[in-house]
Amino acid sequence: MARSSADDMELKRSCEAGILSKEKDRETVVMSMRVAKGRGVWGKAGKLASRHMAKPRVLAVTTKKKGQRTKAFVRVLKYSNGGVLEPAKVYKMKHLSKVEVVPNDPSGCTFLLGFDNLRSQSVSPPQWTMRNKDDRNRFLMCILNMCKEIYGAIPKVVGMDVVEMAMWAKDNTTVKVTQVSTKDGPIESLVGEADSQVAIQKDLVLQTEDEDTEALLDTYIMAIGEAEAFSERMKRELVALESANVYALMETETVIEEVLEGLEIASICVEDFDEWLGIFNVKLRHMREDIQSIEWRNNKLELQSDSNVALIDELDKMLVLLQIPPEYEASLTGGSFDEGNMVKNIEACEWLTSAIKNLEASNLDPIYVKLRAVREKRAEFVLLKCTFVRRASEFLRNYFPSLIDFMLNDKGNFSQRGQLQRPDHADMRYKCRTYARLLQFIKNLDKSCLMPLRKSYCHSLNLLIRREAREFSSELRAGSKASKSSTPLFEGPASANQSISITDTTADAYCKMITVFIPLLVDESSFFAHFMCFDVAALAPSDESDNNNPVAVSEPPGSSAKPINSSAELGVLNQFLQELLDGIQEDFYAIVDWAFKLDPLSCISMHGITDRYLSAQFVDDACYQIEKYERNVRQIGVVPYIPRFSQLAARMEQYINGSRDLVDQAYTKIVTIMFVTLEKIAQVEPKYVDIVLLENYAAFQHSLYDLANVVPTLAKYYHQASEAYEQACSRHINLVIYIHFEKLFQFARKIEELMYNMSPEEIPFQVGMSKVDFRKMLKSSLSGLDKTINAMYRKLQKNITAEELLPSLWDKCKKEFLDKYATFLKLISKIYPSETVISVNEMKDTLASL
Repeated sequence: MARSSADDMELKRSCEAGILSKEKDRETVVMSMRVAKGRGVWGKAGKLASRHMAKPRVLAVTTKKKGQRTKAFVRVLKYSNGGVLEPAKVYKMKHLSKVEVVPNDPSGCTFLLGFDNLRSQSVSPPQWTMRNKDDRNRFLMCILNMCKEIYGAIPKVVGMDVVEMAMWAKDNTTVKVTQVSTKDGPIESLVGEADSQVAIQKDLVLQTEDEDTEALLDTYIMAIGEAEAFSERMKRELVALESANVYALMETETVIEEVLEGLEIASICVEDFDEWLGIFNVKLRHMREDIQSIEWRNNKLELQSDSNVALIDELDKMLVLLQIPPEYEASLTGGSFDEGNMVKNIEACEWLTSAIKNLEASNLDPIYVKLRAVREKRAEFVLLKCTFVRRASEFLRNYFPSLIDFMLNDKGNFSQRGQLQRPDHADMRYKCRTYARLLQFIKNLDKSCLMPLRKSYCHSLNLLIRREAREFSSELRAGSKASKSSTPLFEGPASANQSISITDTTADAYCKMITVFIPLLVDESSFFAHFMCFDVAALAPSDESDNNNPVAVSEPPGSSAKPINSSAELGVLNQFLQELLDGIQEDFYAIVDWAFKLDPLSCISMHGITDRYLSAQFVDDACYQIEKYERNVRQIGVVPYIPRFSQLAARMEQYINGSRDLVDQAYTKIVTIMFVTLEKIAQVEPKYVDIVLLENYAAFQHSLYDLANVVPTLAKYYHQASEAYEQACSRHINLVIYIHFEKLFQFARKIEELMYNMSPEEIPFQVGMSKVDFRKMLKSSLSGLDKTINAMYRKLQKNITAEELLPSLWDKCKKEFLDKYATFLKLISKIYPSETVISVNEMKDTLASL
């Protein structure tokens, strides 16, 4: 048999070590046992019905001396993660009220300990299971003996016999021989091992119980003085008892037969019940199988139903993409393009564009891309697109010439004898705008169809403009009252009055021609670029245009339109503009030829008129584009028109031909507007005024540095921008310094104000200006100097978008701070000469190290 854990000295030492780690006072472990802990569940009539899963524990009986008294405890120890015993629960043995062996355990090794001081009696107490009955008896005997010795009473014992326990203790007590010294000499004494510690029988059976037992036995006269007589007596009583039993059996024979008959009937019934139960069991098993089959099929049907619903939803969504609405199909295949039907046509185009885009592979789930229905519908949509684009293109190719023909046939649109008619294309543009969105959809659906439409529009409009220019030019010449000069140039005397009259007449005619038709040509070119879906924001004079084509593409600064990035598309636009304006220059030449025939000297004034007009138009347009930037929103970084102006100035200086005064006038007007607009933009957000100004003035100087060295007019504005930059830097830097060293410089400002009215020696005696106040201010301002300076740098860095300006700004900031600090020290040396303050050099070294 395996050794009991009660004899395991290593276990006892582990228990002592575990208890000592938690308790200050040392306790003696009398006995320790390995047990399994379970927890019972209260059943009916308050009995424990079952227990939960067992956990390994160690029960230890310990004692602790406290003066003359001895206390006993029952401790529960558990194993930690490292396998070390540690205390889990402690029970005082004086509160032990019951020891009960659990009847549900057939082995009899499970018991529970009841304590009368537990807070909740509704919670079932833990159950302890030993390896065998010997361990159980040994542990419980130890507890009972200690209760008797220390507290003078034993708890209530339930589920086992106390006498039986005493007999077990007697049988399992090892006997050891000891030498006992007496007056007759040493003799051998047989002492039980248990008796050496505790007298079990004496402890378990009280003296009063012994006396009661003897009195009970005395009431019976056993007559067992002689063995033979007692034996004869026993035999006689046994025979009498047997006779009585036989007689009783004979008397109850009929009853027994009835009982046997009843038992036979009952056995038959039990057999029938067993057969019925077998039949029911088979039926129930079949029913369970049927139910499982039904549930499996039901789950499968539910899954199939959910899948069908999801599939129907997906197919409905797909059908929406694949189905062509009847009203749209009618518009796309055979609808009219009259103005009244254009709303329906545009809606149909929007649907078709969206439908084609939705069926693209990138916008479809990969599982739908290869579906035959999707491929067929995609091909159908493409065919529908081609049909609609062809019909729309044919309509517009015919519409533009018919519109122009209508205007050509109306003589009221042209100049007539005695009446100059300024061209008015407002009605024509209004009608064309009706089809602007249609052209945009044509471009999205098939860009190649725009080329014939652009050609048709340019050719038709060119006929109209040339007719208008020709009629206007002819009426100008016919209506001018000037006689032809008969004197050749540089020959014979000339009349001054006559020359001046001819020059004025021809100049007025030429000026009218320019002021009427140049804006018209610019407007028509711009309208053409937008109407025919060139992604252009605006049109302006270009250096690359030739004499026949005085307009070309230019994107205004900050325009929201998408710029043309392709030089090929830019070339296409210029080519169409050439076709649009081709031949119109002949009518301008006709005015010049007519003036030359009247007076050759008048052509000089015409040249000046041309230069002044083009310059004025260009400058006005540039100023308008700059003024558009005046918005009520916060500006971040450099405004776009500053780098644009540097590019413009570089080109103007590159292509200038002697008209220095006109160019300088243009610079003056444009730069003045730029600076005024910049100031207005900066004022939108007062908090960031100086940041916006210094960044933009710095960008202006950087972009015009080279030109300012050779162009005096630009040099003047360069210096103006430099001064404004320095002022903005100074304001911003002072603000940053005062934010972080406000108390320091406020104190200096107070000193300066007081020095106007009193001597320096009197100032320390003023309220708030004592040496103590000075030291407090100095400590709050200069303690944590590194963090304050770093915060000042971050403040400069926070809102600056041009990072290249940060180093120079930081250098200016450090210099300005050192200057202010030096001034502060001069004041302090006069008022508080004995105070120790960080010197300027030390402050300079601190700034340099960061």
